[in-house]
Amino acid sequence: MAFLRTLTQRPAIRPVRILIAICCVVALTFSSAGEAQAGANEYQIKAAFLFNFAKFVAWPPQAFPDTSTPLVIGVLGQDPFGSYLDDIVRGERVDNRQLVVQRYHSPGEIKQCHVLFISRSESGRVNQIVAGLRNRNLLIVTDADGGDGGVVIRFVNDGNRIRFKIDAQAAKAANLTISSKLMRLG
Repeated sequence: MAFLRTLTQRPAIRPVRILIAICCVVALTFSSAGEAQAGANEYQIKAAFLFNFAKFVAWPPQAFPDTSTPLVIGVLGQDPFGSYLDDIVRGERVDNRQLVVQRYHSPGEIKQCHVLFISRSESGRVNQIVAGLRNRNLLIVTDADGGDGGVVIRFVNDGNRIRFKIDAQAAKAANLTISSKLMRLG
């Protein structure tokens, strides 16, 4: 994953390099064989997407109590990423904010979070979780079923590809602005 960080270093061409890096990861992931390998690689790709989603979304000023508040990427439920997500965001900044990964076992633990991945382990509760998080400036992302009207980005497996769908209305309800570059991809 170090090559992802290398590709995103030059600010002038960062968006293009990010997209190239994502495409490379996707291509390399699905060219390898083995069921266990594919499972691990699926969440490497999703971790890279979460990191990049944070770069292409703007939060309202009230989402950050002060200028030193980090941008928090949270994982609710069983963590499928292992160290992948931590490795990708280590030392990275978005809009001059440090990136931090936090893990939650219940929605009640979520105090300060900006990007929330709801794990498949929460499939039976996604609607309830999303309803409890309404009126927050929170980019909710999941690969689980449910949460219609509140999940902003949903991962979908399309054959051998991982894609995502963006719910523009859910983003608007959360007072988030998603870059047109990301909207075109979703």
